[in-house]
Formats: sequence, structure tokens, C-alpha cells
Amino acid sequence: MNIGGGEYDARTRTSEGVPGAREGARTTTRTRLPGGDGGGNRPSNRPGRSLVTVVAVVVLLIAAIAFANRGGGGEGGGGGGGTASDNKNDTAAGTRPTAPSGEKPVKNSPGALASGFAHDEQGAQSAAANYAVALGGDGMYTPDRRRDIVQALAAPSAEDKLQSRFDSYFTAKLNKNIGLSEEGKAPSKATFVSRSIPVGTTTRDYKSRKATVAVWCTSLFGLASEDSTKPVKTTWFTMTLELSWQDGDWKVIEMKQKDGPTPVNGDDVISGADEIGDAAEKFGGFTYAR
Repeated sequence: MNIGGGEYDARTRTSEGVPGAREGARTTTRTRLPGGDGGGNRPSNRPGRSLVTVVAVVVLLIAAIAFANRGGGGEGGGGGGGTASDNKNDTAAGTRPTAPSGEKPVKNSPGALASGFAHDEQGAQSAAANYAVALGGDGMYTPDRRRDIVQALAAPSAEDKLQSRFDSYFTAKLNKNIGLSEEGKAPSKATFVSRSIPVGTTTRDYKSRKATVAVWCTSLFGLASEDSTKPVKTTWFTMTLELSWQDGDWKVIEMKQKDGPTPVNGDDVISGADEIGDAAEKFGGFTYAR
């Protein structure tokens, strides 16, 4: 072992250079090992550190297993299984307001909008996040798909109003300005990207049968192609949804949107159109039900 950069040798050494030593005499250096109890090489009766460490690890493992068994349970496999009052207590204790509720995740059929959200505050937040994804997706630029989306998320009393509002915004003229066909299709060798990605949700108001939830989102929007005049960009906005509990699910009765909050742009290197288009086709979007 190197001590201060030099070699330490505990073997017998000569007396050369040792003050007071007889010429030619040899002296012996004796090294006392740590843990000795009174000189010599008699082994210590105290347990070694390794044994103490092993015992401590075993105790910690037993405690962890006991804690896990206490926390298990709850229907839905989310590990929570708590009641609505439990969730409120968790929020008051400083946990994230959108922490998992322990409810069963919603069941989506392929291509269908998520449904079957829990009848509580967190269920309303989940519904709002999912609806923000749908309302900010490329399906809104296709007339048939837009009608399907509105019918799936709107309350019956608000369906006609919302449908009329969205139809007046997502027009054939808008599609043309973007570079799409009237049916919302991108030209050949181009990829249309429109995705909303929820960053977080907050409840503005909650009652048993009515809730107002704001969803802070970032989005990707544009046409990825070599000659695109509207390349894919990121934007930030907040969508506020008024929800009503009807027929066993949360439904939209009103929707508003405003810009931001918007963070400072990073120093990331901008990707080319081919890379963006390829990523948009290969990376599927997410649903945000908890």
C-alpha cells in the first residue's frame, strides 16, 4: 500500500541510519494489526464490521418488505388504492396534485378517445389532459375525424355549440394556408405535425358534478418538408376546460385557450425536416390518463 507516495515494508530492516544502533546489529520492526486487544497477535473477541453491516442490511430489507405489504392493496394495480379523502390528505401533505389516484386506468380501443375517468378531482384532471391532447391533435384538421372527437368529449347539451365553433375555425382556408388539402392531408413527401403535450394540470374549481381544469401544454405544429414555408415549431399555451359529470364520465361543456406560460428557448441544435418528419411518424403520441 502506498503511504504518501512511498513503499511501506514491514519486513525486518537493518540498523543502517538508525541512531544509537550497534554497527552490524539488526533491528526488527513489529507491526500491530488493528483490533488487537492487548498486544501480540491474539485475535479480538469483538464482532467484525462486516458482520454488523450484514445484520443492518437484513434489518433494512425486512422493514422494506413490511412497508410494501402495508402499502399494497387497492383495486386497479396502481399501488394506491386510496379513497378521495386520502388523496386530499396527500395533497395537503405536499405531494403533487396530480399524483396517481390508484383508480383503474381508462381502457382505450384503437383510435378512440379515452373515456371512463374516475368521478373525483383527479379523474377530472385526467379527462382534461386527455381532451387537450385530442383538441390539439392533427385529427381536428380532418372534418370527419373532428366530428368524432367532438361527439366523444362534448356533453350532449354543448355538442352543437362546440362543433359549430370548431368548424368555423378549422376551415378549408386554414388548411390551405398550412399547406394541407381540404380534407387535412399533407402533400406527398411531407409530414403534417400537430401535437399537444400536457405539462401539468390544475383544478380551478371542483364540485361533485362540475369541474374547471386548466391544462398547461406545449405543442408541435407545422409541415415537415424540404420546401415548407411553415416548418414544425413549438408553442406554449394553457387550455381551460369546463367539465360536467354526465352518464358516468366527465364531458366538456366549454373550452378556452390562451398563450403561455412560455419558458426561454434552449440552445438545442435544430433538426432538419427529414429528421422531424421521421420522428413524428415513428414516435407515437401519448394519452395522459393516470
